[in-house]
Amino acid sequence: MNYAHNDPALTAVVDRWIETDDRARTDALLERLGADAATRLTDLAAVADQNPPTLRQFDRDGNRVDEIDYHPAYQELCRAAYHEYGLSALSHRGIHGWEAKPPHVVKYLASYLFVQSEFGLACPVSMTDAAARTLRMFGDSDTFASWIDALTSTDPATSMTGAMFMTETQAGTDIAQTATVAERDGDTWRLSGMKWFASNPDADVIITLARFPGGEQDSTRGVGMFMVPKRLPDGSRNSYRIDRLKDKLGTRSMPSGEVTLDGAIGLQVGELDRGFRQMAEMVNTSRLSNAMRSTALMRRAVRDAVAHTREREVFGTKLFDQPLMRATLLPLLLDAEAALALVGYSADCLQRADAGDDTARTLIRILTPMAKHYVCKRARAVTGEAMEIRGGNGYIEEWGFAKLVRDAHLGSIWEGSSNVIALDVLRCMRKQQAHRHLATAMIDTLTVFGPECADSATTLTRRWTQLVARGDDMLDADDATAQIACARYTDDLARTVMATLLFDLAAHRIATGRGDRSLLVANAYLAALDGDVSGTAIEQLAIIADGTEVAARIEHRTLAGASA
Repeated sequence: MNYAHNDPALTAVVDRWIETDDRARTDALLERLGADAATRLTDLAAVADQNPPTLRQFDRDGNRVDEIDYHPAYQELCRAAYHEYGLSALSHRGIHGWEAKPPHVVKYLASYLFVQSEFGLACPVSMTDAAARTLRMFGDSDTFASWIDALTSTDPATSMTGAMFMTETQAGTDIAQTATVAERDGDTWRLSGMKWFASNPDADVIITLARFPGGEQDSTRGVGMFMVPKRLPDGSRNSYRIDRLKDKLGTRSMPSGEVTLDGAIGLQVGELDRGFRQMAEMVNTSRLSNAMRSTALMRRAVRDAVAHTREREVFGTKLFDQPLMRATLLPLLLDAEAALALVGYSADCLQRADAGDDTARTLIRILTPMAKHYVCKRARAVTGEAMEIRGGNGYIEEWGFAKLVRDAHLGSIWEGSSNVIALDVLRCMRKQQAHRHLATAMIDTLTVFGPECADSATTLTRRWTQLVARGDDMLDADDATAQIACARYTDDLARTVMATLLFDLAAHRIATGRGDRSLLVANAYLAALDGDVSGTAIEQLAIIADGTEVAARIEHRTLAGASA
């Protein structure tokens, strides 16, 4: 078993967005991690989920220690994520044979395989990566160089983990209401306040927000960004308490807690009145990671559901061969494949944006919340349907489906629940006309397709024209009307982007002689956007599930008679 095998979505994305010079190293990393995720890491994750961490606030002498005790299975997962595979270091330094840092897409694809075994730990891994990125972008290099080095280290003796403390009881979404305060103590800042939902609360490096003296009241301009270290230079613990750990529905292997900062020493990051804008960079990085993680949950759930239907026989026929089951599996497979296409394209956009491409910077600004909004919520439905396919055993914890469902629900909540994210898309549209830039990029993609995709390119171009007009109307409407419409619009935007990207993958594979299977997937997804079911895709479901390439042209007809 290897999660990198028989994953046609992964194969297509690697072929499309990994350059030739990076291919051998990428393949080697994914091959190794895919095998490990399917065996050792999956077994460890199951044990860690059943043995959540515990908080030990005092030692036997009554001294306050606030230490979290982890099961050995979680600790081994940490060694794999941070040290063996360096998932939090992949965007920062050369590892796994790269002299310079690998492309962003490598990190997202490697993490996608890891998350199929363990979802909870991926949150601290993402925050560690994002903390290093944020400190590098906004922090003083002389002050933070050693911290960045530790956050991106793969050496167990020197590596550190990161966390992001934003949520307060009155300021989860409305950051302007942040009550934590930062006060000057000579040349030092001291932070006091309570953070209500803090994942990885015993992290070595905490990025947080606090109000500063003289800052604007009831405004994000009055909130600064600070780095709070767990340990001070003399080795003593910084002045904050972990009050308790949360009893969560999912991600039970990874601790989330309530933390009180009690005059904790913090280091100022960047300009004081731009703290929230700087934190947005960290949040956006984590939001794209959220979409990747939800994609991984979908892939794991669908893979396991397909395997079950091929083993289970009902009324003398394998479930996989029964028409209604095929119609049930098809949209799940399409959703998983489309989501990974969106993650791959977004990672490539992020790479270009970091290299100074202004167009890519605008695209990633809207792609990130858009992907977070649609993919994370869709994962809840896909994992739930996959659990039902497994029947009664799917509802039993021992079979793993229940864990996927529990974990999937968090993706659409943390780092901004769905409504918050939809409003962020609306903000992008208002400030940057981002929907128009996205439509232009997608239509430009459609214009280079070959004859096999010509009819679908025409259909998608029409959809993009309609989406731009809808977006313009939404922006011209009053605020209440725009808010009501923005969530549905975001989902329509996401589905049309994914449909376009599936055809982009299909055109690429056809042009490079890799077969016709991806065109079958793209046509089926496009048909589904109009509420149709592709009869050809139902008949050829094994090709979609297994990634078998088809050299000959497939007649892409639909059950409902629509052209696709």
